Amino acid sequence: MQVGSNSNYNFLFRYIIVGDMAVGKSCILLQFTDSKFRHQHELTIGVEFGAKTVDIDNKLVKIQIWDTAGQEAFQAITRTYYKGAVGALLVYDITRKETFLHVMKWLEEVRNNSSKNIVVILIGNKKDLENKRQVSYEEGEQLAKENGLLFLEVSAKTAFNVEEAFHQSARQILSTLDSKSEQVNDVS
Repeated sequence: MQVGSNSNYNFLFRYIIVGDMAVGKSCILLQFTDSKFRHQHELTIGVEFGAKTVDIDNKLVKIQIWDTAGQEAFQAITRTYYKGAVGALLVYDITRKETFLHVMKWLEEVRNNSSKNIVVILIGNKKDLENKRQVSYEEGEQLAKENGLLFLEVSAKTAFNVEEAFHQSARQILSTLDSKSEQVNDVS
């Protein structure tokens, strides 16, 4: 995960984005990497990819993001992308309760197919559609708390909290790395 001194970043973190179809996974990726929002977005077939380097506590972190398809037909393909991921965005749509009800299935999928130390952030997307909300902030926060997840609501359309979701999870990953390093270096 730590990278040599001849690269233009200190750490390389691989992320996956998972969740039901049409919750805004690809829009979150596009907003984070390119500061763009696309109203019409074709369904992801297999996996889309993006990357961005960010400054987290004076450390340059390159975040590679694998946006997985939400359809059942592609799950066997997308499972291979879970390996090596240190971060996961688990996305639901705050305006569609059924996507929230499927969160535990997606969390199980992440935990069964990736590292046990993966940092997962639960994301309630489409905060800009507050008037159509079917899932309360408190419901998302409670589910995250019960399952040891970070939690944020975002809007891929307005960019609200999109950057923060990646920064918060990357900060947690760095913290985990620092504590492991301290354990290794502690010979008392």
